[in-house]
Formats: sequence, C-alpha cells, structure tokens
Amino acid sequence: MSYMDLFDSDAPLDIIAVGRVALDFNPLEMNCTLAESVTFKKYLGGSPANIAVGLARLGKKPGFIARVADDSFGDFAVNYFKNEGIDTSHLFRAENGEKMGLTFTEIKSPTESSILMYRDGVADLSLCPKDVDEEYIKIAKAVLISGTSLCKSPSREAALKAIKLAKKNGITIIFDIDYRSYTWQSDDEISVYYQTAAEQSDIVIGSREEFDLTGRLIGLDKQDDINVARYWHDKGNKIVIIKHGKEGSVAYSADGTRYLVKPFPVKLLKSFGGGDGYASAFLYGLMEGWPLDKALEFGSAEAAMLVAAHSCSAAMPGAQAVSDFIAEEKKQYGEMVFKISDQANKEE
Repeated sequence: MSYMDLFDSDAPLDIIAVGRVALDFNPLEMNCTLAESVTFKKYLGGSPANIAVGLARLGKKPGFIARVADDSFGDFAVNYFKNEGIDTSHLFRAENGEKMGLTFTEIKSPTESSILMYRDGVADLSLCPKDVDEEYIKIAKAVLISGTSLCKSPSREAALKAIKLAKKNGITIIFDIDYRSYTWQSDDEISVYYQTAAEQSDIVIGSREEFDLTGRLIGLDKQDDINVARYWHDKGNKIVIIKHGKEGSVAYSADGTRYLVKPFPVKLLKSFGGGDGYASAFLYGLMEGWPLDKALEFGSAEAAMLVAAHSCSAAMPGAQAVSDFIAEEKKQYGEMVFKISDQANKEE
C-alpha cells in the first residue's frame, strides 16, 4: 500500500482522534509575562482536539475518543465539538472528579512564547481501555494517536488498544508524537512507548527532538534524518515528517521521494499552534487524494495562518481561505515546497 491508498475507504468517519481535550487561556495583553497578564480568552485546546477541529473546518468528518470533566468546562468541550460537526458519541465524562487540563500561554513577543500547564488529575488521562470500542474504530478511515495520551495509565493502555484495533481492522494509524514534558517519569519511559506507537503507525509526524526521544533506546538519536526516516519506513510507515522549526520540515515517502517544506512568511503573533494546523491541513490533503507536495503545501500554509492568529482551535480556517492564502503568498515569495532529487536520495 502506498500513501495514496491510506484513506481509500468509504467509512463514515474520516478520522477518529484519541487523547487530549483541554482548555487554552491565551492572554489579551501581548508582549508581557504571565505575571503581568490579567485578562485571558478561553479556547478549546489540546493538540488532537485542535486537529479534529481543523479537519472539521476543512469539511471532513472527525470523531473523538476522550474523557472530559463532568462539569461546565466539560460541557464547553462537548458543545464545542458538536457545533463543529465532530462526532461526540465517544466523549465520556470523568468519573472520579478529574478536571479539564488547563494551559495558560505566555506571549512575550512574536518569537518568544511559553506555556504553563496544569496536568495533575486531568480528565483526558483518565481515558480507560473500556472506552475504546472496536465497532467505533471500524467506522473510521484513520485513527490519530497523540503522544501525550501515552504518558500515563490508564490513558496509555486505551491509546495502545486503539492502535491494536486499528491495525487489526486495516485502518490507517497516524502518530503525532506531540511531546510534552509533564507527567513522564524518564526518557526511557518516553522512548519505550513512543517507539511502540511509531512501530505500528502508517504516518508519523514530529520534530527532530521528538524523533530523538522516540528512538533514543535504539540509537536513532545519533543518526541523521534520512536514516531516521528509513528506520521508520522499514517498520511500515508510508510517510515520515521531521520538523526543524524555522528551517521548515522534510517529508519522507517510503518510495524514496523527499520534499523540503519551508514556512510561509507571515507576521507572527505567537510561536505556538502551527503544528496542529499543519497536521490537520496536511491530512486533509491526503484524504482528498492530493499528491504529497500539494498536501504539504496546504499544511505549511495553515501552520503559518495559525501562528499569525491569537487562538488555535478558533482560528482554524476553511479550505478556501487556505487556498487563497497560498495564492497570495506565492505571488510574493514563490514556491515553498521543493522536491529533493531522486539522485540525492540514491547517493545518501
């Protein structure tokens, strides 16, 4: 199977995301520290939640498996999903008083941001294996696993169950490494569970730091990008995307094709949130049957739009807005996706 066949299905749901649903509080005062900020705007947050919203805005039909708080903040999350057209039949309420994870963002400057997270006793990490239903998994074209769901039990076992059921039923598995330092006990623990997920996935996406954490126990943190990608291709991944921040990212197809993806130039408002836009728009392009370079262009464009916006989930654009943005940017800056020659592939 090539990457062109990964979403070749008539399943009613385009994707089921598994993992973190949280709340973001972004300051209305720009260019100052959290100690100085006094006013915040609330948004739905959490990487897999943002990606699901992004895909819904682009016209796809996502579902979600998660636990949310049994309170008004949980109501906010459920209602937000419903309003976006995301299937909520497998959004469950926490049973032991767990609350929504909270993220307070600090925007010191357009290029300097940080995140303060409250992750103790959170609802999304109370997701249980019993919450993952094979019949639900079977009605999707793909399952998206976020690395944060693997950091603690019982969420860890629930995510691994979703992977096993998707594999059993021939459903595409996307692993968004999505590393966050909280809750993990050691680098060894991170490597064990990230490697387990990446060995089962069909598409794996992450920064070079995240790939280093994933492959540390097997020495991949000491390999160059091309050898890292080849290792995960040998494990069955059709596409490996390694991000390098401002330098852009490189997408490696199992057929040997590589594309360098440069960020679209924009006036930055913040330095976070772009990755979720990248993932949602890139996956949308693949689901539409586009060639890899066009899907990557779409993902890079949406990432740029997100770092120029105050929010993540609320700012997710529709497909026409992304296309218009690409057309306007290319008039000024030219192409942003470049194929690395087949000869270069062979030489390496």
